[in-house]
Amino acid sequence: MKKFVVLILMVSMLFSLSGCGSSAEEANGGGEKSQYAQALDVWNAIVASYGEGELFSVYGGDSENAVMDAPGKFDVSKTEELEYTLRLPQSQFDNIDDAASMVHMMNANTFTGAVYHLKDGTDLESFTDEVKTNVLATQWLCGFPDTLVIINVDGAYVITAFGEAGIMETFKANALSALSGAEVILETPIA
Repeated sequence: MKKFVVLILMVSMLFSLSGCGSSAEEANGGGEKSQYAQALDVWNAIVASYGEGELFSVYGGDSENAVMDAPGKFDVSKTEELEYTLRLPQSQFDNIDDAASMVHMMNANTFTGAVYHLKDGTDLESFTDEVKTNVLATQWLCGFPDTLVIINVDGAYVITAFGEAGIMETFKANALSALSGAEVILETPIA
């Protein structure tokens, strides 16, 4: 009898636990279905594709949760940092629900990149245009970045990155090779 009760308990536990997980679509706020559960997963896939000696000194995340030598999760409630550090326009704050960043350790103008998960219903073209306008209108200190690149990752995530031309070419090549379904939707010089 005890074995039967234990067996029934184990089976009911298995069924109850199977309902606790979430699909990739649920993890993405109900937006586009993605193979990535969070923005940091996108960054980690890109970083893993860098060859020996290609990756520069980086830090990631926001000021309270900075990570050295790796990309990091960025708290989307830190709106001042989203705008100042990552150059996300205020008009787009409500269109994201997850973010991660990777920035050149010595000079953010050399490389700054962010991955954003877009909320369901966000207009990708408008998001892209507003980021472009904001980055191109920036008054840069200590020189300015050469190139802005925006990459769509499977309709759920958007990568924005700006920096020195050579670093940006390597980044773009690695991102496109590491992320299935990724496509460059904007590439423009910053003058």
